[in-house]
Amino acid sequence: MKTLFLFIFAFFAVFLPSTTAQNASIHLNSLGFMPQSSKKASIIGEYNSFVIKRVSDEAVVFKGKVTGSVFQKDVSQNVSMADFSSFSKSGKYFLEIAGGVKSIEFEISPKVYNQPFYTSMRAFYLWRCGTAVDGIHNGIHYSHESCHLEDGYEDFQGKPGERRDGTKGWHDAGDYGKYVVNAGITVGMMFMAWDQFQDKLKKFSLDLPETAPGYPDFLKELKWETDWLLTMQYTDGSGKVSHKLTRKNFAPFIKPEDDKEKRYFTDWSSAAVADFVAVMAQASRYFGPFDKAYSQKCLAAAQLSYNFLKENPEDQKFVQGEFKTGGYQTSDKDDRLWAAVEMWETTGNIEFLKDFEKQAKELDFKIDEDWDWSDVSNLGMFEYVVSKKSGKNPEILKTIRQNCIDVANIIALKAAADVYGRSLAGKYYWGCNGTIARQVLNLQVANRISPDKVYIKTSQDAIAHLFGRNYYNRSYVTGLGINPAMNPHDRRTGSDNVLEPWPGYLVGGGQSATGWNDIQEDYRTNEIAINWQGALVYALAGFIGK
Repeated sequence: MKTLFLFIFAFFAVFLPSTTAQNASIHLNSLGFMPQSSKKASIIGEYNSFVIKRVSDEAVVFKGKVTGSVFQKDVSQNVSMADFSSFSKSGKYFLEIAGGVKSIEFEISPKVYNQPFYTSMRAFYLWRCGTAVDGIHNGIHYSHESCHLEDGYEDFQGKPGERRDGTKGWHDAGDYGKYVVNAGITVGMMFMAWDQFQDKLKKFSLDLPETAPGYPDFLKELKWETDWLLTMQYTDGSGKVSHKLTRKNFAPFIKPEDDKEKRYFTDWSSAAVADFVAVMAQASRYFGPFDKAYSQKCLAAAQLSYNFLKENPEDQKFVQGEFKTGGYQTSDKDDRLWAAVEMWETTGNIEFLKDFEKQAKELDFKIDEDWDWSDVSNLGMFEYVVSKKSGKNPEILKTIRQNCIDVANIIALKAAADVYGRSLAGKYYWGCNGTIARQVLNLQVANRISPDKVYIKTSQDAIAHLFGRNYYNRSYVTGLGINPAMNPHDRRTGSDNVLEPWPGYLVGGGQSATGWNDIQEDYRTNEIAINWQGALVYALAGFIGK
């Protein structure tokens, strides 16, 4: 069992290194705080009281009691809590316990989430394929030259040696492939962030190049991905959508511009077609006010592929064949459900609504607590329950609404029972950090239809866990939080000469409570991926301060 004294805070502040005093290590997780949020420190050790002191003059501004110690089996630790939720005055502070043992400095401010959001969202720009990118974080310059300009070849679509444009988009993860299914959930979550939080996002500058004149920066970045997605639709007018665009094997750890191996449009899958439809319907809806012609182009593409799905109801799974890159193989019921509701929301056509309600019934109107790219039914259910359009079946709406609330309550209860506010209750697997961020969608949707401050607190606890309130007392996000991940499974980081990793990326997390390995080779715990990153962006977007 750990014997050091450890403070891990449930809110965020400035990002400073840990300090030590009297042989006791004390650490503060940092990133942001909304004035109404709960503030707690997880403390390993035996202390009864604490004080909060102002940095400028070390005046005591708050006094509190430390709760009794709680043992948690999966981390094998006794943990107590220091709760100072009632203190909300902006400023810079530190926490001190008996013997003069101090935390690092932290800041209370309504804007403390802004910089982490900026860096995490701008990470998508740094992931861009088909162009040169560059940026500075903490005084360090990151860049690569234009890459993968030969995307892509059509050999696997019956046209050996022929090439058509498949440039743009984002590299998917620590590799340089581009995959429609994973793009679907990622862009879907980020469009949902725009829908719910656009009052905060519409004027938020991300310092992006002018690749979509007139668009807000947040949507400008999403358009770089939808531009690529449009190229994945077959050119024969069928409505089929290629499952992925990659080389046959993963590239070695080289810079993206040095990856010269042939990359191919693969065969189609029905899940890819359905996800394409959902995202294009969203793109039409949200890009419309800024670019009517592009909006119409997206909707026409979505309608063509939806017609194909209706004419081909069988579940067409992708077969890897010669490919060793990411499979993203999944059944399509959830994807078709999501496609139907997004088409309804965009067009108002009652036939799409009927398709959704029929498919939702077949899936028992379920809301998943633990979900990712292999089951995007939540995105469809969420869109239905928050939609302001008329015509919904009242009983179906009532059932889905209650299921959303019930699952959010389960997530909140599990987070409250965990000493580090982790909501997955002992579940660890590849990409579990992404799920923790993604559950914030469950919580925010529940809060939208049935407001409850516990959903907001649990959302902030999830963010805090990812930025350092965890067993390791380390941030899972590169370049942000306390003692952040340094060696992600990322070919850009692994191939440049910069010590610090490319910033703002969420790594996957351990496959046990103590099993995270911050080493480049361990892709099962330390890779980065757009579906985890999109969830992180959504989670942070809800707490941007104006």
